[in-house]
Amino acid sequence: MSSEPGSSPDESGPHQGQPLVTGGTPLEEADAATVLVHGRGATARSILGIGTEVHREGVALLAPQAAGNEWYPNSFLAPVESNEPGRTSGLRAVADAIEAAGDAGVPSERVLILGFSQGGCLASEFVARTPRRYGGIVALSGGLIGESADLEEYASDAGADTDGSGDAGLEGTLAFLGCSDVDPHIPLERVHETTRVLEALGADVTERIYEGMGHGVNEDELAFVAGMVERLVD
Repeated sequence: MSSEPGSSPDESGPHQGQPLVTGGTPLEEADAATVLVHGRGATARSILGIGTEVHREGVALLAPQAAGNEWYPNSFLAPVESNEPGRTSGLRAVADAIEAAGDAGVPSERVLILGFSQGGCLASEFVARTPRRYGGIVALSGGLIGESADLEEYASDAGADTDGSGDAGLEGTLAFLGCSDVDPHIPLERVHETTRVLEALGADVTERIYEGMGHGVNEDELAFVAGMVERLVD
């Protein structure tokens, strides 16, 4: 496990200049990568624990660190403006991690983006705002950010084609959304809305809702994600 300098702090945003913590196969030797986005109050090093559980040889683990251990200050359901500049800076941190993989020769279609809780919200928001073919999308106890999840806004913002032609958007990217039916932080309807938006943007989404789980990650989720990671290097 190691830390590398993040983006230059003069690129504007609280999370730029924070470390990118790495693990798994060294990036310069990797054929694929998993970008891991931690939750509020957690750290890049802690989310590497999930990455290690689902790791396969040949996959680099890349975990950006949020300043102050949170990506944005308020609920993900609050008005977007109330969570700036953290939200935008966090999206940039995810983009920077993907760019680091690309610079090492790992294309986006071999990069899986995984987030838990606040990180799951940021991960799903990132792919909806910047749709292309990814190696996978995983939002554990998370969903799209904002007061509403309006498909037209995402499609317009990303310039995505949602007419079903498959010529744009997420291009069949595999996505997994896992959440409890009684999560105290993530309303079930927002998970469903996130599924609908990602599907409309071209993702192949598996949504699993777990009865009475609360706010956490279970073995079924880890097993599914491990299968997604394995496909990266098949």
